[in-house]
Amino acid sequence: MKANLNLGSISGIKIKMHWTFFFLIAWVVFSELKRGGTTESTLFNVALILAVFFCVVLHELGHALTAKRFGIDTKKITLLPIGGVASLERIPESPKQELLVTLAGPLVNLIIALFLYYLVPVEEFMHLNFTESFEMLMSFSLQNFLFFLFVVNVGLVIFNIIPAFPMDGGRILRALLAMKMSRVKATQIAANIGQTIAVLFLLVGLLYNPFLILIALIVFLGAYAENQMVQHLSILKGHSVEEAMLLNITTFNPKDSLDIVVNKLISSTENSFVVMENGKIKGVLHHQDIIDNSNKNILVENIMDTTFKSVCSEDSLDKVYRLTHSEKHAFFPVLKNEKLVGVIDSINLNEYLLLQEKLAY
Repeated sequence: MKANLNLGSISGIKIKMHWTFFFLIAWVVFSELKRGGTTESTLFNVALILAVFFCVVLHELGHALTAKRFGIDTKKITLLPIGGVASLERIPESPKQELLVTLAGPLVNLIIALFLYYLVPVEEFMHLNFTESFEMLMSFSLQNFLFFLFVVNVGLVIFNIIPAFPMDGGRILRALLAMKMSRVKATQIAANIGQTIAVLFLLVGLLYNPFLILIALIVFLGAYAENQMVQHLSILKGHSVEEAMLLNITTFNPKDSLDIVVNKLISSTENSFVVMENGKIKGVLHHQDIIDNSNKNILVENIMDTTFKSVCSEDSLDKVYRLTHSEKHAFFPVLKNEKLVGVIDSINLNEYLLLQEKLAY
């Protein structure tokens, strides 16, 4: 089963739905049937979930299209049961740009909420007492559907401005702080605040709502990961690929037997290899592909990856760091004057990073 289902693309941005999203739909249907719901109520709730996630896509498009104005591409938007994720090429380092890109998402939900406020209209619900409101909301009408959608969009705005990573509020806080101090320090402060909020979520979740425990975990780990990434990028900035690349590497020819590669894999510390022919790179052999096909009598050219990415020896290491987190395979041939001079992967990059951290203290 493919991890993601393609839903199309907008402005070159792929919209994908993770397969676990169907668990959410199944849970909604199961919950309705369990409580004795009708076909009408089940379809109503499923349609509401789909409408909410359509608003989530618009939210993520707000981020992506604003980032595009600053020259930052977005590969895809992925829908998960807990929300959406826009895979931006990078986060703007300019505080003002980051603020605008981050605000664009909640602003989309705010605009939707304002539109629905006057379309429903919401004021009619405000003037009803609890019993009247309850009776009115029990019907599966279009007006009620739009009212629930209004409430959800307001909730999305409020939830996303909580000052904690990975919510937008954490990035908004970081951007505002970065206008007065370094990005590293601003991230550290924002991450500490986010982790404090995560602990509060955890305590409330233990007492009242287990779902908050999951949110607390996501927030705590998200804050930690963001802080660590910014720290690492700061350390690597100004250092080039040639400082960290592997020099003593083994290459293979497309016509070599895979058995030779397997023997080299077992007898050395290398786990991925570059495939060369007539002095030119023809592909890359990835560790997992070698393992998966190790019992087959095939040639290197049958499993080599020809869609690999390469880097230049003069490139900054912070660029490679981002690549190792965005690409499926974190193994890159290094070129100098269009000739292979080495390779760099996540393992030796992390080793170099650890050494630099030690030298900094």
